[in-house]
Amino acid sequence: MRILLVCNAGMSTSMLVNKMKQYADQNGIPLEITARGINGLRADDVDADVVLLGPQVGYRADALRAALDPSIPLGVMDMKDYGRQNCKNIFAMIDELMGK
Repeated sequence: MRILLVCNAGMSTSMLVNKMKQYADQNGIPLEITARGINGLRADDVDADVVLLGPQVGYRADALRAALDPSIPLGVMDMKDYGRQNCKNIFAMIDELMGK
């Protein structure tokens, strides 16, 4: 599974990326995950199975969704799950977005 986390500058999600990698390893989930800033993100650069936006850039979800390939699910992470790095809930959201 390839996940792209999008935040304001691409840095605030670095801790979450590490937590999600640990969670995936512990739960046998194959995972490639990267974090990028929303500014300068081009739709044709997105190579992911799912795109998750940090809550701080959630207001840009509609514009990004319109620019992306419609087959790529996009969601905005819950503020509490993002802040607490609640990987269990974030992966449940991913499963829901991907129709699992």
